Amino acid sequence: MVTELKYSATNTYLVRGKKGLLLFDTGWAGTFPQFCRALGEAGCSLQEIRYILISHYHPDHMGIAQEIASRGPVIAAADVQKDYIHQSDYIFQKEDNRFFIPVKDADLRIVPLSQSREFLEELGLNGEIIHTPGHSEDSISLLLDDGSLFVGDLNPLYELELHAGTKIEKSWKRLLEADPVTIYYGHAKTAHPRQEKKEGAGAEGNKKAVPEAEKEVGTVHQELYALVEKIIKYTDRGFSLQKIRKKTGAGEVLIEDVVRMYLTHRNVGVQGILDRIEIKGR
Repeated sequence: MVTELKYSATNTYLVRGKKGLLLFDTGWAGTFPQFCRALGEAGCSLQEIRYILISHYHPDHMGIAQEIASRGPVIAAADVQKDYIHQSDYIFQKEDNRFFIPVKDADLRIVPLSQSREFLEELGLNGEIIHTPGHSEDSISLLLDDGSLFVGDLNPLYELELHAGTKIEKSWKRLLEADPVTIYYGHAKTAHPRQEKKEGAGAEGNKKAVPEAEKEVGTVHQELYALVEKIIKYTDRGFSLQKIRKKTGAGEVLIEDVVRMYLTHRNVGVQGILDRIEIKGR
């Protein structure tokens, strides 16, 4: 029912209903050829996609939405998103990205959240679209009755303690009331909270020594975590990419990735950036 398309730094998903496909999120402008290739490898065609639903209108989630929509699918935006649809246009203009095509408002379908079930039923899907602000004010999540949950860039559950008392926590509390089976993130690995909860319950009584290989992996992760922290610190201080490279000794590609993710995703943490780097390097 759910197919992940692996073609960019953003996880995008095809959700198959009885009456057609829903595409949840897209990649950065310029990734359309890779998208088409991934679509073909998944055994699907553009003509099968009826609607595109964007979790939030940041550049790496809506970058090729209109390029896809120009071939037939319709972009469906929740009513809470209508004032944010063009918020990333200036980023592509600033980058002089010749591939970017702004969303055509005249072709949009605005879906009131109160009518999201009826909208999804057009595709043969049972579920609802929920406003889940936190990462951004226009963030929405797709919750299906079978327990599938698509959250875009809502900070992963393992970061929840860091966001106590915030909109992020409030949004997660609402979603967790539905007891989701599978959580599909925009930049983190797919999670299975019920299964993880069961495994966690038995972990205390089954502790084992950590293998040396795992210790080494943990050390590497800590070093990378510290390096990303430094890059963010120098970015906040307005250092150029060249100066950050000189200060940290990090590679040019890593610095560019971290800076772009940090600047285009408000409230993203170091672990969130590391997740994005891991996804991009698959």
